[in-house]
Amino acid sequence: MALRVVVTLLEETSLFELAVPCAVFSGAGYELTLCATAPGGEQRAPGGLRLAAEHGLDALSEADLIVVPAAMMNGYEPPAALLDALRAAHARGARIASLCSGAFVLAAAGLLDGRPAATHWMYAEELRRRHPRVRVDDRSLYVDDGSILTSAGTAAAIDLCLHIVRGDYGSAAAAEIGRRMVVAPHREGDQSQYVPAPAAPRAEGLAPVLDWAVRRLHRPLTIGELAYRAGMSTRTFGRHFAQEVGVTPLKWLNQQRLARARELLETTDLPVDTVAERSGLGSGDSLRQHFHAALGTTPAAYRRTFRGTGPASGSAPYSAQA
Repeated sequence: MALRVVVTLLEETSLFELAVPCAVFSGAGYELTLCATAPGGEQRAPGGLRLAAEHGLDALSEADLIVVPAAMMNGYEPPAALLDALRAAHARGARIASLCSGAFVLAAAGLLDGRPAATHWMYAEELRRRHPRVRVDDRSLYVDDGSILTSAGTAAAIDLCLHIVRGDYGSAAAAEIGRRMVVAPHREGDQSQYVPAPAAPRAEGLAPVLDWAVRRLHRPLTIGELAYRAGMSTRTFGRHFAQEVGVTPLKWLNQQRLARARELLETTDLPVDTVAERSGLGSGDSLRQHFHAALGTTPAAYRRTFRGTGPASGSAPYSAQA
């Protein structure tokens, strides 16, 4: 018997996150239904489009899986009837999945209280602020917490939907859908690799020291050396640094070195060992450890994902000074 999947239409929902579950769950093994969440069965979509569905919220009462796509972040309030229907469906044992900012709808229904939940990294802090009882995971591409599943933004919606297919019908079924959609059935790493690398903070008093250090990341810099250039003792420098920059000097150095390594991987064809040396992270093994800890992926996988048309092969986009 086919599993019944109901996808909710939200007001001004993202068309991409709406299309993903429709594409994944429209094949064999699933019975797909779209339901309106507003009276009248018709709802607005971006670009002046209007979406209509034959079914209303009553469809949720018979669903095996309910998928809530991305919600509009600018003042959207989920209808009380939708929240009641989601709570009732969960109570009777239905699985409920949210895509991207759809996590805000599940959180409003109280379904994420005390649970780990993913959302787009851009919305993670807002989800924490609005719903402090949710254990927000801003790194994972998706989180499977049994009957409640949540995904990060946009393409991570595909990751979660294919993960559901793997659990329902096996890896071969998920791989076949992935081939049809021309996407990988499983991606490496987590969404932290898609967060822009942090720029060097502009701390007024320490700016000259920070600028000096950024130009010398390839060197084995010490905190004592930075403190000397700032004209302070190591202890005083550490205190001022934390106050002005917001992190310890060592953590800041590691952040800048990782940012430099990401830049070199994106813009050059330098070997991983050379990237590690030029970014001050030592060896290729050390670089791999830092990447795994900070980004959940490997330098090679990161390069395959983000390699662009930067400087010519082997060139370095910075001036290394002694």
